[in-house]
Amino acid sequence: MHPARLVACGFGSGLSPFAPGTVGTLFGWGSFVLMRPWLSDIELLLLIAVAFVGGVVAVHKTGQDLGVCDHGSIVWDEIVPFWLVLVFCPPGWLWQGAAFLLFRLFDIVKPQPARYFDEQVKNGFGVMCDDLVAAGYAVLVLAIARFLLS
Repeated sequence: MHPARLVACGFGSGLSPFAPGTVGTLFGWGSFVLMRPWLSDIELLLLIAVAFVGGVVAVHKTGQDLGVCDHGSIVWDEIVPFWLVLVFCPPGWLWQGAAFLLFRLFDIVKPQPARYFDEQVKNGFGVMCDDLVAAGYAVLVLAIARFLLS
């Protein structure tokens, strides 16, 4: 398997026959939990930036190879933006669970401008950006909820 496909398919998590995007997001959650104790916020944000840029390339190459820009097995676009959500998520499993549900909701519904990237930008950048927008909406809702609950 080409290294780009290994990354784009979330190290195999995108090969799930059932809900690969959700499984990829769960992989993102699990990998974040493993990385979090070892990295500061700045280090995590740098890792996310590098993973995003590398993801644009890996997702684009994999989409070309598979003949579908946003093939269902490509889940790196779920993993990296969900890491970003978790960086800004309040601590605790309940908050993280809410973050997971919100991110999946916005990823599926694709409110603008996510829909623009999904429908109009047919390359690795577009694939990664529609989920980045979903992550932004999830972070916004979490911030509002935290404000209202404090």
